[in-house]
Amino acid sequence: MKFSEQWLRTWVNPALSSLELSEQLSMAGLEVDSMEPVAEAFNNVVVGEVLECWRHPEADKLQVTKVAIGTDEPAIIVCGAPNCRAGLKVAVATLGAVLPGDFKIKKAKLRGQESNGMLCSNAELGLNDDHDGIIELPSDAPVGMDYRAYLQLDDCTMDVDLTPNRADCLGVRGIAREVGVLNGLAVTEPSIEPVAVTSSSERAIQLLAPAACPRYLGRVIENVDCQARSPMWLTERLRRSGIRSIDPVVDVTNYVLLELGHPMHAFDHDQLHGAIQVRMATPSEKLTLLDGEQVTLQGDVLVIADEHQALAMAGIFGGEGSGVTAATRTIFLESAFFAPAAITGRARRFGLHTDASHRYERGVDPELQRLAMERASALILEICGGQAGPIVEAVAPEYLPQPKVVTLRAARLAKVLGIQVSAQVVEDIFQRLGFNVENTGSGWQVTVPTFRFDIAIEEDLIEEVARIYGYHRIEAAAPAAQLRMIPRHEAQLSASFFKRVLIDRGYQEAITYSFVDPKHQALLFDDTAALTLPFPISLEMSSMRVSLWPGLLSAVAYNQKRQQQSLSFCETGLRFIPDHNAENGVRQQPMLAGVRAGKAFAEHWQEGERAVDFYDIKGDVEALLAATGEGHLYRFVADQHPALHPGQSAAIFRADKRVGYVGAIHPQFEKRLGLNGRTFVFELEFNAIAKRSVPRAQAISKYPMIRRDLAIVVKQQIAAGEIIAAIENVGVNHLVDLNLFDVYQGPGVAEGQRSLALSLTLQRSDRTLEEQEINAAIAAVVEMLATEFGATLRE
Repeated sequence: MKFSEQWLRTWVNPALSSLELSEQLSMAGLEVDSMEPVAEAFNNVVVGEVLECWRHPEADKLQVTKVAIGTDEPAIIVCGAPNCRAGLKVAVATLGAVLPGDFKIKKAKLRGQESNGMLCSNAELGLNDDHDGIIELPSDAPVGMDYRAYLQLDDCTMDVDLTPNRADCLGVRGIAREVGVLNGLAVTEPSIEPVAVTSSSERAIQLLAPAACPRYLGRVIENVDCQARSPMWLTERLRRSGIRSIDPVVDVTNYVLLELGHPMHAFDHDQLHGAIQVRMATPSEKLTLLDGEQVTLQGDVLVIADEHQALAMAGIFGGEGSGVTAATRTIFLESAFFAPAAITGRARRFGLHTDASHRYERGVDPELQRLAMERASALILEICGGQAGPIVEAVAPEYLPQPKVVTLRAARLAKVLGIQVSAQVVEDIFQRLGFNVENTGSGWQVTVPTFRFDIAIEEDLIEEVARIYGYHRIEAAAPAAQLRMIPRHEAQLSASFFKRVLIDRGYQEAITYSFVDPKHQALLFDDTAALTLPFPISLEMSSMRVSLWPGLLSAVAYNQKRQQQSLSFCETGLRFIPDHNAENGVRQQPMLAGVRAGKAFAEHWQEGERAVDFYDIKGDVEALLAATGEGHLYRFVADQHPALHPGQSAAIFRADKRVGYVGAIHPQFEKRLGLNGRTFVFELEFNAIAKRSVPRAQAISKYPMIRRDLAIVVKQQIAAGEIIAAIENVGVNHLVDLNLFDVYQGPGVAEGQRSLALSLTLQRSDRTLEEQEINAAIAAVVEMLATEFGATLRE
């Protein structure tokens, strides 16, 4: 919100410098983003009057003027502006003046004609980019007066960066109200009286979408002169607020928007047909906007229409066909309250962001429409002339926001602020803010005015007391607290525990967005429905992730394009699975995932340049599972996943429950995902691995360990892991270690089979094992292997 400091001080003028006022507003929550002078430095520019004007004898495009500048003798000045004429009041840079850009005015000769100054345009004085002609001042401008003093250019533009909840301050009126409250000063508002109704012209209004627009006011003003010039005081206030003057009607609606914070719009009355209808657009309805662009509307867009067609996108942008032009003689002026929910997101959908939509999305005062109508009507009649018809109002009271009543407890106020604020001070703050307050003994019952959409709960009132009372007056004190041990289950593992395991193995933690590209996600998870965001940040971030893989793979592709050759990323986070039985229709599941790509090791003379393979990432997963102390409960089973290579993928099971996947990204997706070479991933359900077996101390056996080696021959397709798991489950007494130390295929072993050499280590803690116990244990293992796997001892 940009505004002129001088304009603000016509409403309320505290005894503060510009810097102090800026600091005060910022400390009250209205952060002043910048303060800039409204005009660049220049001097010796005065108000002049062109007394005579004749053509330069040596140049057709130049004129020689005699200009009164408040001295005894008028100045002779050569000018090339097309709008220079006798009787015009102008801005004159006299001899010795220094203009922006360190441009000095000296006596000169132009085509043989002496010139003693310069008639200035706005661009030459650094006020705007208008080079079309010299400045035309009002006829009552005092000749000889310093131009900076005449326009009060020793002013600054303040730019307040408002948070979305403070829509009430999107106008000078709201800012002035805050300054008045902060300084205990009365605010002097301009007198806004109803204009005299001098015409019977009016137009009917039909509210066909009352929930979206519960109040709409319209007024017909006849015989307006849209070619009239907006007064300089108005155009200057617009300029200092960052708005360009267009025509008097648009200037007035912009001025009311800045002054009261209420958007308005004017239609060419003669282009309208029948009653004004406030309705939702029909599907695929077309509308050509004021900038000439044609848009196709959806059924959730609120429009202002007549009985033939849509005229404007309500609260956002006007239509070209009904816009006010220089030829317009009768206007239809609108002032409406649109519900924020009916406007939010619509402007961005069409690539628009207007001052009106900015305010309506945040909320305007539902009681301000008539005041804004009267203010705009009075200014239009003053500048353009004409006759005003009666105000026609259509209202659906049941849909209008009602004043909220919020209770504030004195004890709660003291507890949150940490100080005692007297009841009198609290009540005075609320009254100055425009709230109705009633003391209930234990606190206050506060009726919130309609212009404060952001006050809804007790904490909102506490915030108001704090910021008006002054944060600097609240003593800084360290909070008192007791140190207590946080209850923690030793068996529960944290996400940071698993990340440390992976970081120790060369991984780097990544944090990716929960929003992913739906096209990439559909490649990897074609059979999984994903949640689509109604208002995404961008099209590439419009879908909620159903896995951590899309984000990690994007990170790999990004880094590979920047010549990173060895990549290992891990991440913990939520995935979002649509589930009608879950809260809000989505199941949020914590996951742990990782990805590896490129070289297995950094370039080294001894290691070579081996690429990452399936067993590298499988080893990382096994290390994670082993860290839980229950690695033996997990098993890897060859399985297929739509995102993974069918020959290099496995499901990870704990007992009979699948808890994750590991494998290589399917080659057909690598190029489409921007990946360079083979990429390996894993993903585990965090809650399924987050508990560990707590270590239990026991005495170390002092008796000898007995090792027996078995060489068995089995079919080639039988996995060694299945054999090891079977031996562990057979219940061999005193088995303390089991290891596969050799695999052999070749001469001496039949085709289609292989030899597996296993070492079994047995030990008792109370005595030395006897030979018959050892032989019985080994025999049990051999019998089980023969029965379940058809294994035979290798000769």
